[in-house]
Amino acid sequence: MMGKSAQKNNQNPENDPIVTDQEATNVQNEQVNESAETSTADNLTVQMVEMQKKYDELNDTHLRLMAEYDNYRKRTLREKADLIKTGGESALVNLLPVVDDMERAVKNARVSEDMIAVVEGVELIYNKFISYLAQQGVKPIETEMKDFDTDHFEAIATIPAPAEELKGKVIDCVQTGYVLFDKVIRHAKVVVGE
Repeated sequence: MMGKSAQKNNQNPENDPIVTDQEATNVQNEQVNESAETSTADNLTVQMVEMQKKYDELNDTHLRLMAEYDNYRKRTLREKADLIKTGGESALVNLLPVVDDMERAVKNARVSEDMIAVVEGVELIYNKFISYLAQQGVKPIETEMKDFDTDHFEAIATIPAPAEELKGKVIDCVQTGYVLFDKVIRHAKVVVGE
């Protein structure tokens, strides 16, 4: 009988020292794995919190930059609109004295008997206006005896040249052309000899 109880003791894993050590090792490994998983999970949580903070900072910076750019764009559009709206103000203010002179000339022309004085007054106003235009960079295009150039002239008629040297040249100017700082703002309408 004793042999049977010894066998029972050998078959019972609780009494078996090898099985008990193996189980203890398994339990320790499980605890180590659990603590490793816990520390890995803690590390991941810490990393996620740090990454979320970094994301929030970058997102906040991005949103601020976008808002700043939008404000800058709106401000420059508003300034440009104001400049377009009132940009000609100084030019118009400087034209007002010419308008005043024209009003005086019209009043004097109605009551004046001396037409030569009226013509001289209008010529003075014209010269004052041309002088103002020159100050602004507007100059008339010279046409007299110039070679026909499509960049500056618009031919409205051609006539037979009265002399051989007048072929391809401007013979008459019907409407004066103007340049603004070397840019044609109105072509001169001319008669060309052929």
